[in-house]
Amino acid sequence: MEYQYKIAGHLCRIAFCDTADGLSLLPSFPPFANDEEGDSLFRISVDNAFRWTSIGKEVGQFDCGGNKFGVHHMENGSYQFEICDEKGRLCALLQCNPDFSDCVCALVAEHEAGKQFGLNNAVMLVYAFASAPYGTLLMHASVIRNNGTGYLFLGKSGTGKSTHTRLWLRYIPGSDLMNDDNPVVRVMNGQVYVFGSPWSGKTPCYRNVAAPVGAFVQLQQCPENTIRRENVLESFASLLPSISTMKWDERIYKMNCDTISDIIRLSPIYHLGCLPDEEAARLSFHTVTGK
Repeated sequence: MEYQYKIAGHLCRIAFCDTADGLSLLPSFPPFANDEEGDSLFRISVDNAFRWTSIGKEVGQFDCGGNKFGVHHMENGSYQFEICDEKGRLCALLQCNPDFSDCVCALVAEHEAGKQFGLNNAVMLVYAFASAPYGTLLMHASVIRNNGTGYLFLGKSGTGKSTHTRLWLRYIPGSDLMNDDNPVVRVMNGQVYVFGSPWSGKTPCYRNVAAPVGAFVQLQQCPENTIRRENVLESFASLLPSISTMKWDERIYKMNCDTISDIIRLSPIYHLGCLPDEEAARLSFHTVTGK
């Protein structure tokens, strides 16, 4: 059985070789189901009998929301990933060709939740790297849409991104939550857009929605509320740690950096030192919207 999804304008296909109930493994994907014809960004074959016949050179650990995935690089340019959960238990094996357009995934977890975790993260990894040539970034951010424009709040886990967006929802009329952890950002025709995605961390917010970006805001917990616009170097330092990339893959990394440069040229990036209070939400709203 094969399913097709459209995420931020990219068609993605997932084929199940040995199960008739693949949809149960992708509970956050139905809003993105799509039957359009066209070339796909990638195709993943889920084959639980698949095993590596040889293993490539280990090149690093990919940090995915605090979970560490082993990464191996083969001589022909293909990649292999060992996808483990927060307890270090192996959930899936993933092998991808060099441009991530053709992949195979084996779900090796013993329980359904582990299989869901393995497949969800496999698709997220493949999407992030396959979409790099198309001005597309998978970002770690919480996104509010206000009167049709998206605002992304950036920062390390625990800095209060979700708290700040909840303050907008409470105190700023016309606001709705687009995504709370992993939105997709695209540069298209000289404009930066943000899209909802099937990945939203601990908040079940899987919305197939889009909006032009009004601003990016880097959060920092502070004893008082202050906001300022970042310069180019500060902006790059804010955006780069917020994206899913592989620094050891020169091709992907360069394309991601080029997209970040386009974003900095087209969108304002702010630094918000804040408390978790109404005043911080109103300060950021008035500054980034000019209202």
